[in-house]
Amino acid sequence: MTTRDPEATRERILSAAREEFATAGLGGARIDAIAEAAGANKQMIYHYFGSKDRLFAASLDAEYAQFRAAEEALNLDQLDPIDALRSLVTFTWRYYLEFPNFVPLVNSANLHKARHLDGSEVIRTTSRPFVARMKRILARGVAQGVFRDGIDPVQLQITIAGLGFHYLTNRFTGALVYERDLMSPKALKARLAFNLDTVMRLVCTPKTFSKLEQLECVA
Repeated sequence: MTTRDPEATRERILSAAREEFATAGLGGARIDAIAEAAGANKQMIYHYFGSKDRLFAASLDAEYAQFRAAEEALNLDQLDPIDALRSLVTFTWRYYLEFPNFVPLVNSANLHKARHLDGSEVIRTTSRPFVARMKRILARGVAQGVFRDGIDPVQLQITIAGLGFHYLTNRFTGALVYERDLMSPKALKARLAFNLDTVMRLVCTPKTFSKLEQLECVA
């Protein structure tokens, strides 16, 4: 006799849903496909999640929770401000590449004006700490004389995210427009170097950035 494990079943459904929604979007995703991939039936999906929209909301929560947990594990508060900022830029770019469901799921959420995240406890509990952490990194950098004062931590976070997000969401059209393979290992390495250079040039004082260039540790 097989012992039922409701939590394991729920997690299998959620994992399959994240894959399906990332591939097909909310509109194109099929509950039948999710059920088949999860080794479950449609009734079980509706039992655990109630509806396709609620399953999509749970998928988004899971993606954001995973992303923020990985970011938290960087222990940025324990690093020198410059190293902390470089680590965050590098992490964000590599996370997008290593967990390819994240970008299309966030994109899909925005197509629906984030209504599936409205009231999300995960968003509230994970977003506030990472904004506060960026404030601390900037404040420590300013106190040490290596960062410019007056930088908005939210704007900086948006810039760090956008440098990678736009590149990947537009990689297919970009390859045609720029006549370049944007996803080759060489191109991806160059993009990370460009992202690091851009952020450090934006945040560091001119003297500090010049020193980083001389030490060849900007990118």
